[in-house]
Amino acid sequence: TLRKPISQSSMADWASKNLNMHTQGIFRRRISISNMLSWNGGSIKKPMLITSNRTIKKEACEMFKLVQSYMGDRQTRMDRNHVALVTVTKCWSMQGLRDELYIQLIRQTTDNTCYRSLAWGWELMAISLAFFSPSPKFQSYLEGYIYRHLDSDENIVQRIKELVDLKNKKNSKSRKKRKQNTENEGLPISTYARYCYRKLQKVAITGGKKGLRKPTVEEITHARNAIVTPSLFGSSLEEIMLRQQDMYPGNKLPWVQTQLSQQVLALGGEQTEGIFRIPGDIDEVNALKLQVDQWRIPSSLSDPNVPASLLKLWYRELEEPVIPQQFYKECISNYENPDAAVAVVQLLPELNRLVLCYLIHFLQIFAQPSNVGRTKMDVNNLAMVMAPNCLRCQSDDPRVIFENTRKEMSFLRMLIVHLDTSFIKGLV
Repeated sequence: TLRKPISQSSMADWASKNLNMHTQGIFRRRISISNMLSWNGGSIKKPMLITSNRTIKKEACEMFKLVQSYMGDRQTRMDRNHVALVTVTKCWSMQGLRDELYIQLIRQTTDNTCYRSLAWGWELMAISLAFFSPSPKFQSYLEGYIYRHLDSDENIVQRIKELVDLKNKKNSKSRKKRKQNTENEGLPISTYARYCYRKLQKVAITGGKKGLRKPTVEEITHARNAIVTPSLFGSSLEEIMLRQQDMYPGNKLPWVQTQLSQQVLALGGEQTEGIFRIPGDIDEVNALKLQVDQWRIPSSLSDPNVPASLLKLWYRELEEPVIPQQFYKECISNYENPDAAVAVVQLLPELNRLVLCYLIHFLQIFAQPSNVGRTKMDVNNLAMVMAPNCLRCQSDDPRVIFENTRKEMSFLRMLIVHLDTSFIKGLV
């Protein structure tokens, strides 16, 4: 279910206020907004967006060449992976360039007569959204642009044909080459748009890649592959189980959940002070996430806080929480009633019930008095750090959020203390 973003008239209003209007010709006439936001085969001499930052002004023009290189519209000696890496690293390191990149991609994917170039432009947008979000003021504009392309494949092909025909009337050269440009190469644009739309919603909340280590080629490749192959992070439980069907057909639980949980225990997590409260090194967590998404668990792990942090992230980033939204009210209504709290678990869909019971069984290990003495994480602390990863309050009212946070924590505490999870032993 996608919420409808701002209207096209609001987008036009935003553009008129924020675009750094370019000029052309000897009389320096202003280019119209529609031309400013249409594919350009040449270079630009100033940024697309208004800015007073000199570094941004210089970098923006160089970045436009990188965008053209990635899309195949400009020759370069670098391979496309390296072009994407340089582009993403610039924006990841320099916040002021991020909106500029997204508006450049909007421009180069508008009225583009080469389908392959168009697809690669959308691909670069999808890759970029894996690393950083646009600014809050630009998010609604980008959201509106992506939304308009969710079901636009036939319109795009028709528009390309119209533009090519128009150019052919003006210039009859190389008809054969022009015709080839209309052929669909790669994925439908709506596939990129749907992925970008979901990714934008998530990255606006999470903020993208964190840590001190710059993006890597491996992360670029992973971000591109995620367009077609859903990540184990940020997907629905059903998608994750479907994805692991070939590799682990007999598993009843998500491989990522059981493997990370076992790693925490294997590294002595139940004897580690502040486990689940003290975060693991963010760069190590990022590196582990990349490997887990490739179905690998490295043997070099030494700090249990790293898999513990990634496990929390996996629960938190699920497309729908472990306890689905339709059961939320029932949970916070029964936060003091052990029997009613346990009864809610039995009502959950089978997959959600198993995943939740596995989590509770896992937390019950840490709640044992012999472990609490070492970890300083009693049942209340465990419930406090884990409840936000299992239940999601939909209200925007700070008072409701504050009140419900206490109830969510209490509900999870009831499950840790009272839920019988003995059947989960040995289940994978």
